[in-house]
Amino acid sequence: MSNDFSRRLIAEFRANGGELGGMFQGWSLAVLTTTGAKTGLRREVLLGYLELDGNGVVVASANGADRNPAWYHNIRRNPRVTVETGGDTYPAMAAIPRGAAYEKLFARVVEKAPGYGDYQAKTTREIPVVVLHRIDERVKGMGDWLVEVHRWFRGELRALREQADAVVGGSATAIVRPEPDLAQQLRARCLSFCTALRRHHVGEDSVVFPELAEQFPALAPVVEQLAAQHHVVARLQDAIRELVDGFVPGESDPVRLRAELERLAGELEAHFGFEERAVVTALNATAAAPPTA
Repeated sequence: MSNDFSRRLIAEFRANGGELGGMFQGWSLAVLTTTGAKTGLRREVLLGYLELDGNGVVVASANGADRNPAWYHNIRRNPRVTVETGGDTYPAMAAIPRGAAYEKLFARVVEKAPGYGDYQAKTTREIPVVVLHRIDERVKGMGDWLVEVHRWFRGELRALREQADAVVGGSATAIVRPEPDLAQQLRARCLSFCTALRRHHVGEDSVVFPELAEQFPALAPVVEQLAAQHHVVARLQDAIRELVDGFVPGESDPVRLRAELERLAGELEAHFGFEERAVVTALNATAAAPPTA
């Protein structure tokens, strides 16, 4: 399809509220706007459009050609897209199912639109199917939940630092009461915080982020970077726990303890900020927040 012909079809599609005549009469279509993988420019393409399980679906069939279409390469580089169906326009994250999930989805696509099966028969490449997850800021998603978890960790770390300040100030050595003194409270909070943070990162590295990298190839390098950051944070946690566990009021160096906590706080804030910028949108689009008790 030539660029001029494609532009005319898109203009007609928009002018007629998502309807086309001639050979496209009665077709379910959508305009997909992507970001050019090489140019970074806005690219528009008119595609066949299906809806399955409440999500838009498009197929990179290229009429059975042996090469994937340009728009597919674009979403592999940048999965954020805009979808126009005539009656609705929405931002979305374009996910690429793999393995068993792909096989099941492609079978459903062919059941609903048999022509895609004919296109697959014409080529040896596996024709990709792309799921368009609507970005809806009104709905709380997994990304929003991640931000809340980060907010809790930030609060816990802030409390740790405040307790360390009290230790540095000498108030811990002046407290002699049946209940835990300030140094003991610091140990308990550090143990709780470090255990929770490590469990959180293990869950991300083993389940959540690999699934994101599989659906969104553009996020694979980000996931690797986040995993590397998790190792750095884990080493900092170990150092701090050693300091806290071995802290003896009046003998140990509280200034060193406070400095290590400050370093951990800086590392975590940088990590949380990067993580939120990189994956919150994709998480919100693809998964609901866990239910609250």
